[in-house]
Amino acid sequence: MAISVLPKALPPEELRSFLEELIPGRVLRLGAASLTLTPELAKALRQLFELLLKGEPVRVVSLEAELTTQQAAELLGVSRPYLIRLLEEGKIPYHKVGSHRRVKVQDLLAYREAAKKRGQALLDELVRESQELSLGY
Repeated sequence: MAISVLPKALPPEELRSFLEELIPGRVLRLGAASLTLTPELAKALRQLFELLLKGEPVRVVSLEAELTTQQAAELLGVSRPYLIRLLEEGKIPYHKVGSHRRVKVQDLLAYREAAKKRGQALLDELVRESQELSLGY
């Protein structure tokens, strides 16, 4: 299940006002229903509203959700053929439903985080080498 939220649908002043009230321990009330904000829920809602204030569209997806290869490629910002190559090389776990591949969101996010760390490590190494060689970068 996925929920999409577009920032234009919500007035920024209302978002800012709500953000100020997102404090763990506070109680959210909707009519007769109430919910105490845990630190995790307050943090998640804060991240959501901050992105919306920046004008970024947001999609909330369960970590257990299974995506098609096209959806997975879009989430990673890569082409579908490149994603399929990553799947076939075993770099991202997947399973088949009939003849169709399905990928869990949590596996995609884990891959993206690992790729980001590898990229940062390479960048750090290049900076170190350029400093050792006095290249002036």
